Amino acid sequence: MLYMRLVRMIEEHAEQLTRGVLHDLATNTRTPAYHKLPREELHRRLYDVYHNLGRWLGEKTDEMIRTSYNELGQKRCIEGIPLSEVVYALVLTKYHLWDYIRSSGLVDSAVELYQEQELHRLLDHFFDKATYYTVQGYEHEAAPWHAPPAVVPRR
Repeated sequence: MLYMRLVRMIEEHAEQLTRGVLHDLATNTRTPAYHKLPREELHRRLYDVYHNLGRWLGEKTDEMIRTSYNELGQKRCIEGIPLSEVVYALVLTKYHLWDYIRSSGLVDSAVELYQEQELHRLLDHFFDKATYYTVQGYEHEAAPWHAPPAVVPRR
């Protein structure tokens, strides 16, 4: 089945995909705050997504995704990374994956094309959840610092 072959290929090439995203994060003008973050931590996080993609798509529950990405959002907030850059880093991670799938050259039939589209759908679903939970964690961490002043009713 093409879906599983693509997932296995992605997992086997996790290091290559990780290096590509790390390079983008380090050089992209939309992610200047990421230029200062430790590469080892970024590498670990990216590699986990790619190397364990099958588990993230099939076994990881919504609760596990929420926990992991809430923590990521909170951590990036504490580090002072602008939320727009955090979201863009997730976008880059997904785009590198899509580019890899598109360039794999494994699609030879309409059935395989459908399976590739199904994988894209699952990836979109995963990254949409990851983005939402990252933003949620970021906002939760930022809330005490940026809460609007209490409104005192007039008498």
